[in-house]
Amino acid sequence: MEPSRNREREAREYLEKHKIMEFLNLLTSALLFFRPGKPREYLIATLERLRIAQVTGVPFSFFMDNSNIVAMFEMMDSSNRGSISFVQYKEALKTLGLCTADEVLKDDGHAITLEKFRDEVEKRFRAIWSPF
Repeated sequence: MEPSRNREREAREYLEKHKIMEFLNLLTSALLFFRPGKPREYLIATLERLRIAQVTGVPFSFFMDNSNIVAMFEMMDSSNRGSISFVQYKEALKTLGLCTADEVLKDDGHAITLEKFRDEVEKRFRAIWSPF
């Protein structure tokens, strides 16, 4: 194997192992969600809050708390049926940086309820933030 290909493979494995791309996607989503006037300072403050949460053991909520999840779900459920489609569900996860475009999600044929949506969003946020 060529040294450059080996380095590329090692770099890709490192990024995957430490979920760096997911982390960067989440930070980018937060920037687009909040649109702070000083994005660099916002990122520095966010990383500092994350470090403090890790040291103290206090959960880091980032920008998606329960009220945000409910609001997002209600926007997608404009007819107030109490559920959203699988397509809406996957698009919401992609918008939040919690799902890649090529990730295969299993559609079990059932509508996505608020409870299922909330559980999945929280689970995916924890999976991304827990290593940090």
